[in-house]
Amino acid sequence: MKKYIFIVSLAILFVGCDADSTSSDAGSFASESGQSGSLARFTILDNHLYTVDFHNLNVFDINDRENPVLVNSVNIGFDIETLFSYKSYLYIGSRNGMFIYDANNFETPQFLSSVQHFTACDPVIATATHAFVTLKGGNQCGVDLNVLEVYDVTDVTNPILISQRNLQGPIGMGFYGDYLFVCDDEVKIFDISDPENMNLVHAINTESFDVIIQDNLLILVGEQGVYQYALDPNDIQNETMLSTIAL
Repeated sequence: MKKYIFIVSLAILFVGCDADSTSSDAGSFASESGQSGSLARFTILDNHLYTVDFHNLNVFDINDRENPVLVNSVNIGFDIETLFSYKSYLYIGSRNGMFIYDANNFETPQFLSSVQHFTACDPVIATATHAFVTLKGGNQCGVDLNVLEVYDVTDVTNPILISQRNLQGPIGMGFYGDYLFVCDDEVKIFDISDPENMNLVHAINTESFDVIIQDNLLILVGEQGVYQYALDPNDIQNETMLSTIAL
């Protein structure tokens, strides 16, 4: 089975060909599955591709992959940055807040809720019960505050902030079981089995801005390169460097 890594702008897509596999987080398409990083501006659900631009959520019908068709464009607001899917929910990060849409009706996503925050670069990822948001300040991102926020999204129409933690400059994130990997001044690994009281348990001293985790493979993307590690499911502190691709 061949697996590929694609780097597209600030988005990363890891693709593995597997006739029997699907990905609930990043969507599925025919016999291929993909998983994007938390800075991605696109995701796939069923036979529909969703992308975000500065203002809009765009929906493409990709039943014919050689001829995608734009079927809808939904205005979200301003400074839209990232897009993450969990089942039929679309989590959209902007510099001013987080938006949640329901794409159960693929071509007409419906607004469910939003939360506002100070101006900052804002990736968001989610599970069935919680959404995790990194707010990176400074430079073009906004005020000089750097925070990891946790929202209870058990009721997706009413996200509730339950925890926040000051960091150095957090940005990309990824899940690995009960652990959350956060690209900060180093890659920090939090135990989120109790999301309201998450604990820092390990760190990987690699500069990166986004992360993909597929099975036990960790892919970190930084300004200088792409780094692959093997993770040990029995020991989160025992990662093994596999390769480095210079950029």
